[in-house]
This record gives sequence, C-alpha cells and structure tokens, in this order.
Amino acid sequence: MATPHGKVFFGNGIVDAHDAKLGVATSAVLYGLSVYTVFPVYVSAQTRTAFRLQDHFQRLLESCRIIGIDTFAQQWTYERFTQVVREVVQANDPQREVYVRATVHVDESIPGTRVRGLSTTVSIFLYDAVPIVPQDGMRLKTSVWRRIPDNAIPSRAKVNGAYVNSVLAKQDAIDSGFDDCIFLDINGHVCELSAANIFLVRNGVLITPDVTSDILDGINRRTILTLAREEGLEVRERVVDLTELYIADEVFVCGTSAGVAPVFQIDGRAVGSAPVLGPVSATLRKRHQDALTGDQAHGWVTVL
Repeated sequence: MATPHGKVFFGNGIVDAHDAKLGVATSAVLYGLSVYTVFPVYVSAQTRTAFRLQDHFQRLLESCRIIGIDTFAQQWTYERFTQVVREVVQANDPQREVYVRATVHVDESIPGTRVRGLSTTVSIFLYDAVPIVPQDGMRLKTSVWRRIPDNAIPSRAKVNGAYVNSVLAKQDAIDSGFDDCIFLDINGHVCELSAANIFLVRNGVLITPDVTSDILDGINRRTILTLAREEGLEVRERVVDLTELYIADEVFVCGTSAGVAPVFQIDGRAVGSAPVLGPVSATLRKRHQDALTGDQAHGWVTVL
C-alpha cells in the first residue's frame, strides 16, 4: 500500500501529512463529493518533470464543471497550480518517480445534497509510483457489475464517490483470482478496467472504446492514440464487443497508475500469442515511456 510522502499541500499551504484532515461532516466525506487527478513526476540527476500537467489541471476544471463545483475555477489558475505542485515536490525532495494526486474537496459541513456555491479545499500529495496492475501480463475477468452510465454518474469526471463502482468490480475480480476486471456498459459493450483504459489489436488495427462508451477520456489514452498514429497505425475509436477481446491479437491497458500493461488472459481465454508481448504493445509501451520521461517533441513535459 502506498502512503503519502511527509509534506502535503492542504488548504493554503504545505503541512505535515498527518495534519491534512477533512471534517467528518463535510460533503467530501458524507457524499464522496471530491474530484481528482493523478499524474507522474519523473526524477533524474538534473530535473524533475511532470507529465501533461496542463491537461491534468484542465481535467480538474472539467470534472468540477460537470459536477457543479463552481468555487475551484474562481480561486485557481494553471500558474498557481503549477507553482503549488512545484512547492510540494521540492518540500518532499523525491529521489525516484512519484505519483501526484491533486484533489478538490467540497468541505462545506452538512449542506445537504447540493454543490453550487460551496467552499472547497485543495489537497496535493506525493506517493511512490507503484503500478496498480501487473506489468508482465494481466489476467482479467468480465465484471458482474456494470459501468455507471453517463446519465447517472459521468465517467469523464473523476469523482471520488463514483469509484465505489470500481471497488465493487475490482474486488470481485480479485476474490475470483484475477488481477482486474473488464467493465461492460448497460448494453453489454466494453468500457474499461476499474481504473485504466483498454486497447485491442486485430489484423494490425488498434481499436479502443470511444469516449461515448462510459469511459474516462484518459490523458494517457489520448497519448497512446497520438503515438499510434505517429507510428502509422490505423486507429479506430468505436463501440467494442466483449468477444472481440477474445479473438484479438493483442490486448493492453493504459493509465497513469497502470502504465502500458499487456493482457495475457481474459475470462480464462489466452490472448493472441501470450505470454509473448505483442509487437504493437511493445512499440507503444516504449514510445509511452519515452514520452513520460522527457520527450519534448509534443510539449507534454513540464520541468518543476
């Protein structure tokens, strides 16, 4: 289990991690009314760099807008966000890669089930960059739980309370002896894992569920799509049936905390040439890692 590094931004400044607390009567605690994003910071002898920092800030803004949290955008700019991330990283002085979790908490006490005009507190902390899924070949199980639809709790907003859906699905997969789950939507089409986007390769074509398939429009998902097109791959974003995964040549997942991880088994069926890493997965994994660790060609890296 990862634990926060010692210094945390909370409220208006850097505090000790054990002093960063929310009241038991706040909306964040009572209703899960917080939104968040997670991104990696890479450490080298010369620099510390954050990946797609502006996109992550934009995701916080958009998640707030979808849920109706209206005070965050009034109080925070991208410049302030960047400076605070820099201060948190400097205060903890990490010597290896870390993940940064930034969260906007609605901290009003007992306001009832509403959101507009309520006060917010921002927390930003670091933790060790330990992948949440195996990197050497995953075993997945189709979930008995369906993905929450966009007209219930939209997946494109990273809402803390909505992750109860992911907890139910992943715990069921773990209890059944698998590494993670595959969510289906209410119509039986493939969405994503509990906390990662999914891709398949068939006949040289890269396929992934589109953004109307009750998925998180993941920043790493967008990264993979860009890199795949640069590699000359044909890319299709569309509705995906579960049985397409069964006959795919390759399947892999991606996300900040998942990296680019191959899938070798789905519902007891071997994927492609598993346990051999497929050529498309291998190429995109390397391109993704290069982008994360300092490829400046796309302007995705921010020096802290």
